Amino acid sequence: MDHLLLLLMLLLCSSGLQAEGEHTSTEPGVRLVGGETRCAGDLEVEHQGKWRPVEGYDSLRTLKDAGVACRELDCGSAVSVGRNKSSWRYVWKIISNCVKSGSALRECAETFFSDYILNLTCSDSVRLLGGTGLCSGRLEVKSNQSNQSNPSWSSVCEADFDQQDAQVVCRQLGCGAPSVLQGALYGEGEAPMWTKEFQCGGHESALLDCSSASERNTCSPGTAVSLTCSEPGGVKMVGGESRCAGDLEVEHLGEWRPVEGYKSHWTLKTAGVLCRDLDCGSAVSVRREKSSERSVWWISPLCILSGSALRECAASLLSSSFLNLTCSDKLFQPNISVSCSMYGVSGAQQQGFQVFRGSTFTISCSIQPQYPGGSFQLNFTSINSANNYTQPAVNHSAHFLFPAAEPAHQGSYSCVYHVSAFSQDFSSESRLLSVTVTGHQGAEAEPTGGH
Repeated sequence: MDHLLLLLMLLLCSSGLQAEGEHTSTEPGVRLVGGETRCAGDLEVEHQGKWRPVEGYDSLRTLKDAGVACRELDCGSAVSVGRNKSSWRYVWKIISNCVKSGSALRECAETFFSDYILNLTCSDSVRLLGGTGLCSGRLEVKSNQSNQSNPSWSSVCEADFDQQDAQVVCRQLGCGAPSVLQGALYGEGEAPMWTKEFQCGGHESALLDCSSASERNTCSPGTAVSLTCSEPGGVKMVGGESRCAGDLEVEHLGEWRPVEGYKSHWTLKTAGVLCRDLDCGSAVSVRREKSSERSVWWISPLCILSGSALRECAASLLSSSFLNLTCSDKLFQPNISVSCSMYGVSGAQQQGFQVFRGSTFTISCSIQPQYPGGSFQLNFTSINSANNYTQPAVNHSAHFLFPAAEPAHQGSYSCVYHVSAFSQDFSSESRLLSVTVTGHQGAEAEPTGGH
């Protein structure tokens, strides 16, 4: 009898645990508290039956990572992520690699003790899907705000959306001004169509704050609104010898800060992404400088290399180490010009420059100062031949003298500037210069610039 009673109790307990497990699996397990809406506030996660704040120092530190929480809450995309100082307490730390593998937040939580908690703001009622980042994609609007437990999303018809509406959406997403507004650029999607025309003034803080016109019954295929907003913020070098060298600073969430240079493990490959963003060629050196502790931006190198925008990869941090970067700089384009002993600089005509046969003419190459030294190569091509001549750069220029113009000198010329810097070789070519030889006889001669 005792054995039967024990077996019955075990069965009831097992049934109860299974029922409890089934119940908790249907709970969202994620919430934002203390904000103005359910899509903003301090992030809390339920794990092992306990609701706790999420640690705010290492968990979901970038917009790209924090977007997981916004999606689980059906709150659009992440607009801002930060951390608030708190009393020391038990919190949940979210393991980044676990989240990136596609697991739910509560499946990636582990106990931690911290005095920082994560604060998150999501876009709430709008989102962009299928684009290249947080600021581009097919527009969808949350269509049943009253049913927060089971919201649905709708695409927007291109005929019901204009530039002022786009300004509001871009601002709501934390992005810059709209740059491209085009139907079906990022696909049609499977969401139903929003049935009303938006009538925004452009100043509203949210798309659903705008007034709307009468309902539309149909929307032509291929006209679901796709939107590209410009990326906010910027990148610059300060304190260096040129705009392409110095301490790296990034503008994020409206604030310029140095970039943290200790934990990030920056390589020349990663830094090269920022050099290209600055139109500064490639990265040639990355150094870590020491300073007093200050607020900096931590940038995830892996996030940058994945092609994500800078704002998606940045997080706030206190650090005494910051990044110093030198880029190769993009060489300026050399200038090319011609002058003639008889008439000075030849006038520009549609067919090119004309010099008289037998006259002395000079082709000059020059470039704006960037690096010392270097050389100029004068390239010549005609119907029958090709040749080149080289001179060292003196005061960032070189002059190739032709003592007597001949028909053989008729053709196209260009200047190529070569220079070595940072143990690398760089070159830049001028536009083409067309020279026509006309007039009286003279003796043929090579330029005095050498071969």
